[in-house]
Amino acid sequence: MTKILVVDDESPIVDAISYNLRREGYEVGTAADADECLERVGQEPPDLVILDVMLPSGSGLDICRRLRSDTRGLPVLLLTARAAEADRLRGFEAGADDYVVKPFSMRELMARVQALLRRRDVPPQNAAGEGRRALDGEYPLGNQRLMVNPDRREVIKDGTPISLSRKEFDLLSFLAANRGRVFDRQTLLSRVWGEDCYVDDRTVDVHIRWLREKLEATPGRPEMLLTVRGVGYKFQG
Repeated sequence: MTKILVVDDESPIVDAISYNLRREGYEVGTAADADECLERVGQEPPDLVILDVMLPSGSGLDICRRLRSDTRGLPVLLLTARAAEADRLRGFEAGADDYVVKPFSMRELMARVQALLRRRDVPPQNAAGEGRRALDGEYPLGNQRLMVNPDRREVIKDGTPISLSRKEFDLLSFLAANRGRVFDRQTLLSRVWGEDCYVDDRTVDVHIRWLREKLEATPGRPEMLLTVRGVGYKFQG
């Protein structure tokens, strides 16, 4: 059974979310603070975490960063009372997969949960549609001796493994499999995050920046992950 961990210190919200998740057939665990959240994830990793940004013993954003570092494939959905674009971007920069603003309807939350769970195991080449060249082995990428192995979901730079999050790897693989082609943000969201994606298109910019910081010799002057001004991004390899 799919297990979801709900992390919030407001009991009425936790109870309402838990009730609706159980009605949908999910197993539900709960935590009220940062320490309990990390302990539960360490003991028995869930399939998805619903995480409040404001917690009594630590920022939900800090927890999200920790989860993203320790459990790269674990989807995280943030709950927050802050609706400003800057707040949403901070959430995505922390590694969140989606972002829901309080107050929210349970129908919306359940739809976002279902969308995240559907997308978590879909390889990016499947989302690319027929006719795309898939990465089915190790390939040199660009001129920096980068190798990608989609079966193990590994990226190696000059013999050193590079740690990428799930979406960082998916985005890199999709662009590399379509090297030379330019994609706008909405297309990348659709192909990599999924057709039913709810995230802001600025999250693409955030993930591109992270990839450049990890892969480019000079992130400010990228040679592989290029910006096409006014259009989007392409992989030049």
